[in-house]
Amino acid sequence: MSTHNVWTHKGTFLLAAVGSAVGLGNLWRFPYLTGENGGGAFILVYALTIFAVGIPILIAETMLGRNSRRSPIMGMRHLTVTHRTSRAWESIGWLGATSAFLILSFYSVIAGWALHYTWQMLTGSLAGADAETIGAGFDALLASPGLLTLYHTLFIIASGLIVGMGIHKGIESSLRIMMPSLFVILLVVLAYGIANGDFGAAASFLFTFNIADLSLEGWLQAMGQSFFTLSLGMGAIMAYGAYMSSEASLTRTAIAIAIVDTAVAMVAGLAIFSLVFGADLAPGQGPGLMFVTLPLAFAEMPFGALIGGVFFILVLGAAISSSISLIEPVAAYLVERFDLTRPQAVFAMVVASWALGLLTVVSFNLWAEGSLFHALFGRSAFDFIELLTNIFMPLGGLLIALFAGWALTPSEVMKEMRTSETWFTAWRFLVRFVAPAAVSFVFLRTIPQVDGYLIPTIGALVIVGAFAAGRTFLTESSQEQ
Repeated sequence: MSTHNVWTHKGTFLLAAVGSAVGLGNLWRFPYLTGENGGGAFILVYALTIFAVGIPILIAETMLGRNSRRSPIMGMRHLTVTHRTSRAWESIGWLGATSAFLILSFYSVIAGWALHYTWQMLTGSLAGADAETIGAGFDALLASPGLLTLYHTLFIIASGLIVGMGIHKGIESSLRIMMPSLFVILLVVLAYGIANGDFGAAASFLFTFNIADLSLEGWLQAMGQSFFTLSLGMGAIMAYGAYMSSEASLTRTAIAIAIVDTAVAMVAGLAIFSLVFGADLAPGQGPGLMFVTLPLAFAEMPFGALIGGVFFILVLGAAISSSISLIEPVAAYLVERFDLTRPQAVFAMVVASWALGLLTVVSFNLWAEGSLFHALFGRSAFDFIELLTNIFMPLGGLLIALFAGWALTPSEVMKEMRTSETWFTAWRFLVRFVAPAAVSFVFLRTIPQVDGYLIPTIGALVIVGAFAAGRTFLTESSQEQ
């Protein structure tokens, strides 16, 4: 018997999934990748991949959660029994839960930086500061393990408190307030950027269609972004799907999630780069864009401290909405498997992830270079943990597509999707063949020291292997039945 409740409103899953998807990556990584990889050409590849890969796997992962009504780990255990498949498929749940645990450990540290800048903006500490001062301030923040640990602790406690309050009083209630507020704040920042920045330059940077700038690497980045932006393969969507109403449409909800997630990224890009270009600054990459370039832009504009503070509140809200989705898969498993109370389960998950996050903290200072970790793994602890998640997530997504495409019967899929025969046929083809092929390329891109010319060859072998595994799976299932 499932221990799960159901969202009190059908639209809550949409809010929850969008909250999980909209995070730090939407606010700086996606706009930057778009501008550097052909603008509109990148968006076109991204949109096609969202339709052919992201939405089909999103439907599949939600379906597995709603079908089982359990946490990802216990849910996959249940599905392997009811569908008489190998227990090896339980690895889908374990990969998702492990990815969520690892991501939360470093995500909390990075999100904690927004706490620092929210305070600095609202107190006016950066008003009139020049590039050297702001750059030095960011370097000083990274060099302080004590300060990073404090922010990391405050952020993860806030996230844990929300999840610990329960599905309805905690997650659902907070999302109903948080998500609409975040959208309003984003529009306020966009309006400010249009009024005080260079909106034309931002639009040109993001939307100029230049296919020549879209290299093979750019194609792979567009495909990868379409997968990672929807929070696929980290257990969150499956965990939230377990609370989804049986009456809610999987297809319409998945399409709505993809549209809202992309729209947020586009609006954020227009707002951010309007400010950047309006201040005659060059668009940076990675953390430097959000935590050095943007504060500098706010420092030079009227009411910049106030709007800057509001912007970093937006960043914090987006980060918390994502972090609570990372806590839920593991916490739900601990409740079901060990009969813990929800506060106990959340406390165990948060403390363990917080402790692991200390490795990310010291990666920026005490263990920045020349540490034993560097000697053993050839990279910082933060880079190593991030690499693991970049392998586990697409691998989990690949297995989700294969399991949903080959193990679930047409009748139960039709019962869950309640859609036309045409869309069912298209979805099944995409989730059986197209999505596994695309995710395989994303997966192989994350493996270090793989020659670029080997990717198509290895990818083809993976596709053939997946097809063969699927046919074997189907044959064995029919024989058992």
